[in-house]
Amino acid sequence: MHDPETPQAQALPKVLLHEHLDGGLRVATLYDLLQRRGLAVPAADLAALETWFDTNAHAGSLPKYLEGFALTVAAMATPEALARVAYEAAEDARADGALLAEFRVAPLLFEAHGVDGDAAVEAIADGLRRSPLPSGLIVCAMRQLPEVQTFRALELALRWQGCGVVGFDLAGPEHGHPLTDHADALAAARAADLPLTLHAGEADGADRVLEALQLGARRVGHGVRLVDVLSDPARVAWLDTVRDAALHLEVCPTSNVHTGAAASVAAHPITALWRAGVSLSYHTDNRLMSCLSHSSEAAALLRETPLASSDLLAMAVQAARHSFLGADARAAAEMQVRAFAAERGLPLPD
Repeated sequence: MHDPETPQAQALPKVLLHEHLDGGLRVATLYDLLQRRGLAVPAADLAALETWFDTNAHAGSLPKYLEGFALTVAAMATPEALARVAYEAAEDARADGALLAEFRVAPLLFEAHGVDGDAAVEAIADGLRRSPLPSGLIVCAMRQLPEVQTFRALELALRWQGCGVVGFDLAGPEHGHPLTDHADALAAARAADLPLTLHAGEADGADRVLEALQLGARRVGHGVRLVDVLSDPARVAWLDTVRDAALHLEVCPTSNVHTGAAASVAAHPITALWRAGVSLSYHTDNRLMSCLSHSSEAAALLRETPLASSDLLAMAVQAARHSFLGADARAAAEMQVRAFAAERGLPLPD
């Protein structure tokens, strides 16, 4: 039920940095896993289940949008299911034009269903390795939980660093749960050279983006409220801080519309921030929850904003440079984006 994918958008090479595994399952896979586990399906059949997600996505409510995650986490909570979901996510990204991909999830969420964190990460890493797409896992901690739980998630990430895990994130409800509540854990991640991307500036103000930077983030998930400083003389210098630090924003326009962070794709801050010289790229966030693909996201940007194919390709170059994967994978992805642009006479900045 997502927006149509145009041939132009489908053909674009892409670099995927922000997709939640528990928000991106194939509808058919979720339906199958729910049935296998004997869990209640909130719809009569496969088509009705897809409609259920589409309705939730367009409810204009973050709590309504998030209802689906309890469903997917329960469905995914076996090592076999986790490996399957990870493999299919990588293959779907590859089929959609991705040159490399990073996926994220909070492995400790599966503990309540009988799968410990190490078993969850091992299964996901095995699933990702089955696909030829260069990829890695970002371990999430949940910001609404006590910092002791963030340390547990960090210890898990560090045990698997270099064996499938490439970074660390804080996800969950942003408003009322500042990153500073987890400052000691984030400092420990920096000390261990584990790259940080932190959700910030989506459901709270632009100052949260600066806070993420100060706490060691190389990238920020969403970050769209940074646009507010463009019209504020007292804070516009914050843009220089972000640009000078080469902080990269992982922007998810359609998801932001669904959660109320933006009124529409046409009115989304991505265009203003890009034109202001902020390093950013566009991503799916939750393919299942928002009923979209990376190509449909590209198509929506090309259709509803002034951004052109050359802009989206330049964003892909920025995304490749800011990936947490190894230097060879990053360089190969950038080279392929540049070759695609050169073949079509589309100039890209150095």
